[in-house]
Amino acid sequence: MVDFNKTSGLVPVIIQNSITLQVLMLGYMNEEAFEKTKKEKIVTFFSRSKNRLWTKGEESGNFLIVKDVKIDCDHDTILIKAVPKNIVCHTGSFSCFGEKETKGFLYELEDTITQRIDEKTEDSYTYGLYKKGINKMAQKVGEEAVELVIEAKDSNDDLFKNEAADLLYHFLILLKAKNFTLEDIESVLKERSK
Repeated sequence: MVDFNKTSGLVPVIIQNSITLQVLMLGYMNEEAFEKTKKEKIVTFFSRSKNRLWTKGEESGNFLIVKDVKIDCDHDTILIKAVPKNIVCHTGSFSCFGEKETKGFLYELEDTITQRIDEKTEDSYTYGLYKKGINKMAQKVGEEAVELVIEAKDSNDDLFKNEAADLLYHFLILLKAKNFTLEDIESVLKERSK
């Protein structure tokens, strides 16, 4: 439960990309904006400059689709994980804190792979490989792993990085085929680190 009285009716709201975890912006909500956000699953702030409720994207179409809401331990700050429909900042930048970061991009790629497979995107290489079955996907991961090992022994950094990217990409397709996610594998590694 958010304590709106503690902060004169407005609480700060941190918006974070639900896939990459990049911090996108900071805004403020009153109780009405918070309830509207929870109900509609689209972020609505209380604009201090407009002195009214303001749904992010109401003019630009760059909505923030709510995926998760958390309240801090003092009950006076909100963290919303959301999927941005486009750029977030009014300056044209992806985030109010700068451009799109590469950290966390694997989750975005995983989401795209899932979408292509689930929607059966016929002109997609990803879906085409998926349709060939688990043996073909596993074989492709093996091929990419061998190519990476070969490039690791040479000194062409660009070829090495490209083979590493190919391996990761095909690994993500194989994970999807086995009904696992990158987060599942991270959990195993996290458990091992104890």
